[in-house]
Amino acid sequence: MKSLIEFIAKSIVDDPTEVWVTEENRGRDVLLELSVAEEDMGRVIGRNGRVANAMRVLLRVAAARSGVRATLDIP
Repeated sequence: MKSLIEFIAKSIVDDPTEVWVTEENRGRDVLLELSVAEEDMGRVIGRNGRVANAMRVLLRVAAARSGVRATLDIP
């Protein structure tokens, strides 16, 4: 799931070297935190949060296939 979010984020941003995803496992729950360069934050969030929400939906589908629950935070 970490690689899925990294792939999507690196495809969207101008500077893919500044994309960092941290993963924290808590039993059946997985917490992913996405960090990008400040100038790329708008691309990752999207208009009205549409891109971020789409990434969260894809993450939930991948997590459900693996039998876990996942959440994505973009600080």
